[in-house]
Amino acid sequence: MHIDRTERTYMIIAGALIAVFFGLVVVSSLAYGIQVPAPEARVDPQTVATPGNSPWGDPIDERVRELAPGQYEAFILAQTWVFLPNVIEVPVGSTVTFQVTSKDVQHGFNLSGTNINMMIIPGQVSKLTATFNEPGEYAFICNEYCGIGHQTMFGRLIVTDEG
Repeated sequence: MHIDRTERTYMIIAGALIAVFFGLVVVSSLAYGIQVPAPEARVDPQTVATPGNSPWGDPIDERVRELAPGQYEAFILAQTWVFLPNVIEVPVGSTVTFQVTSKDVQHGFNLSGTNINMMIIPGQVSKLTATFNEPGEYAFICNEYCGIGHQTMFGRLIVTDEG
């Protein structure tokens, strides 16, 4: 089969660009620690917020736990139209593992300034980890339309400077 020289050249350039772009995605995902959120566990959305039944049923002030110095675990419950807890405070240099679930409808969880962006499905626990080396405030929002009060669904992660 005969392919014109100009057409062959453009096909080679297109193939090379695809290979370069694929390589850049692989390198950037390794360099920036991109994580793919995977379902960590399943919970019953009907009883997930029941006290004593799961960490999402614990009092709000007990849902952020220090596992070791600088290591935190945050259990966040998304429900129409609020995140519980909606304010989390950790010291600078902390590594926080977010475990998020929903008890009612599908929500989103996007933590600004990080690569954390998860789909929150009722009954499924989504888990991602990030380290916060800069003090400041990081907003988290629901980026999946969840009803008429969707715009009020947000929270803050406050990273405090201990020094």
